[in-house]
Amino acid sequence: MKINQFAYVPTPHHQIVKELANCRFLSARTQKMADPVMLYRALLLKFFMEKRQSRAVRIQKVTNLMATATLNAYDYTTTQSIVTKTAFYNVALQLLGFQVGLDFELDHPFAAMTQLKLPIADVDDQLSREQLVDAWYRLLNTRTKFGQTLIDYLAGEGYYAQFYDDQNLNRPLFFNGKAQAVFDTSNLISDVVYVEAPLDTDHDGQRDLLKAEIIRPANTEDGLKVPTVFTASPYDQGTNDEAADKLTHDVNHPLSRKQPNQLTYEDIQASDEQPELPAPRKVNGDTDVAEETFVKTWTYSLNDYFLARGFAVVYSSGVGTKDSDGVRTTGTRAETLSATAIIEWLHGDRTAFTNRTDQIGIKAWWSNGNVGMTGRSYLGTLSTAAAMTGVAGLKTAVVEAGISNYYDYYRENGLVVAPGGFQGEDTDVLGELTFSREQSAADYLKIKDTWLDQLKKLTSGQDRDTGNYNSFWDARNLLKHVNIKCDMLLVHGLNDWNVKLSHVWNLRNRLKKEAITQKLILHQGQHEYLNNFRSVDYTDLVNLWLSNKLYDVQNNANDILPDVLVQDNAEPETWHTYQDWGNLSADTYSLSDSRFTNLNENNVFSDHLDDDLFKNYVKDTAKWQRALFNKSHTKMDKHAIQLISEPLKKDLIVDGQAKLTLSAASSETIGLLSAALVDYGKAKRLTAVPQILAAQKIITGYNWRKDNLREFTFEKKASTYKKFTDAHMNMQNRQNSYQVDDLKPGQYYTVELAFQPTFWRLLAGHQLGIIIYATDMDYTIRGNQDITYTIALDESKLEIPFLPGDANAK
Repeated sequence: MKINQFAYVPTPHHQIVKELANCRFLSARTQKMADPVMLYRALLLKFFMEKRQSRAVRIQKVTNLMATATLNAYDYTTTQSIVTKTAFYNVALQLLGFQVGLDFELDHPFAAMTQLKLPIADVDDQLSREQLVDAWYRLLNTRTKFGQTLIDYLAGEGYYAQFYDDQNLNRPLFFNGKAQAVFDTSNLISDVVYVEAPLDTDHDGQRDLLKAEIIRPANTEDGLKVPTVFTASPYDQGTNDEAADKLTHDVNHPLSRKQPNQLTYEDIQASDEQPELPAPRKVNGDTDVAEETFVKTWTYSLNDYFLARGFAVVYSSGVGTKDSDGVRTTGTRAETLSATAIIEWLHGDRTAFTNRTDQIGIKAWWSNGNVGMTGRSYLGTLSTAAAMTGVAGLKTAVVEAGISNYYDYYRENGLVVAPGGFQGEDTDVLGELTFSREQSAADYLKIKDTWLDQLKKLTSGQDRDTGNYNSFWDARNLLKHVNIKCDMLLVHGLNDWNVKLSHVWNLRNRLKKEAITQKLILHQGQHEYLNNFRSVDYTDLVNLWLSNKLYDVQNNANDILPDVLVQDNAEPETWHTYQDWGNLSADTYSLSDSRFTNLNENNVFSDHLDDDLFKNYVKDTAKWQRALFNKSHTKMDKHAIQLISEPLKKDLIVDGQAKLTLSAASSETIGLLSAALVDYGKAKRLTAVPQILAAQKIITGYNWRKDNLREFTFEKKASTYKKFTDAHMNMQNRQNSYQVDDLKPGQYYTVELAFQPTFWRLLAGHQLGIIIYATDMDYTIRGNQDITYTIALDESKLEIPFLPGDANAK
């Protein structure tokens, strides 16, 4: 167990005293106490909620804590004349949820704290009064056994709830630079408004109205203005799973030859011209009172966390969703404007109405105008898209696993590829999945023909026949027009094969050109939220970030948050900080280098499998992957080239984007190539899917939502290999994804495959594998064609970037 902490703000003593007084741990009386033992007893008794429990009850609870092997905490404070560092941390560990005899021993608390990576205040063995105050403050800001800071745990237990009637308690309240759960979540207000967007995607002659669901603290009714955490979720109003499944495309068909062309980017560039809009609706009156309310059935627990801390939360699904106008467009500017329209309303720059017909205007009068976006996947994608517009009011976006270019999600180098786990999905399938207007029968009846026409345009424009980049995809490249004004916190999984790492890599590198602050967190998961993990204080990091960006709290968030925070793939619950991601220099190796063993002793492989074997692999692609990557002889031996390095003499970290340059020939006028880098070595590896450590142990506020504590843990059985990056290419797209070149049978061509960027530790004794093959059962189309590929290994090379300092260690 390791409880890493990156969001703590070093705080001077005078500020500590002020903050402890603000949150009621120090009173006018206790601030005058000169005796550290007496003050320590007062703090312990206050820990158990002075205003909610009798003194006798609180004494009993302090008595249950052991300060030494022979004295409980209460007796210690009534019989001893000093507070020792050992006694303080014996009690501290118990307050943090650790058990004597199981997690630590009373005679060695610091050994356990070091192992757990818990902070120890820089105090003397005998604490002075000032040192006691500082140590107590540091303790309240220390993470418990179940992942939350101790002050957050206390809030969930009702510490701040005992002051709900205290009008002098600051609301919002900030402690160590982070917003505290001082708001009563039992009195939250839920409103619905309809924001008029600068769109008419259903071409009905009226601007599209977009439903927005607002949850805000009741204190806003008394004049408090709060910032907003906004999640744009196309899934929020429901999904059409069956209809989307029926649209899923068959991928078991041959690769077709493409007609060569000499296209340039200008030939396929999407037009920036926008259609003329209908006039805005007339506002027939104004009100401050919303007509509609709602009950939220789906929430993001990170957003729930902020509701208790003085932030409003808004959800909106955008065009083409239930109770909104328009149609789904899967990734275009229209969906971006669906998000920015909500932000503009929150900032005071756009009109919203209380219902869809009366045109009674309503302002976001409770909003301070500052907005931060959150969300993963499609939700994170819309956060990125909105940020790129520079819309006023958007101060930051926390983007988890967001797409930065839709072509790179559904295509790769002239090939139709699938997002991991969704073979056959495409923009039309996603559009149908999220077109929840379909679930309102009368509404769908009037929009059905328009939607079916739009669906045909998606199917045609995405062009699954060639897989080329075209104007359809260019219109869905979020990095094409960048006018970003807000700071960005980017989060991505190093094992995410759905939204692959190229998206955050390309986004981050583009943002380096802008005058903003950006931070990056790379974890070992797949397509995961990170806010409920034990090993990293992600929620606290986001709290520090949003308190700074949305409440303008001067907490040094830009300096405290690491520029790059990476979870180690070889050590559990281990995180490292770096200044950057991606070494620009790389080591180069010939594929004929004697340090590589060619397991199959071949440079030729066939893509054609026996029919029964092909059907078997299609049915169970995990079998295909095991056969492809296994170092022992398998039925895939003649269908791939396997190059395995010598055992590594020391650890090496692959830092960035490796590149494979192949001199390759196809036996036909068509061809596709795939490649993977594989970590070979028997080891228990981290699960890419997090495991639940403790169910419903995270409390986001008093009598409020709970969440499971999770973590990536070691697999139960050791595995012999792990693919950590891959690449795919249509051999007719050797120059780029829109120019098509001829492919002559038997002729060698130079093909460059850029692997998905990564950050991967290869352990000493492990081996690096380079696997070259054609059809990828998990991602590419599966034609099972009789094509033979030949690779001139002595004219091919691997360029691989190692973390500086490791680059020369072979």
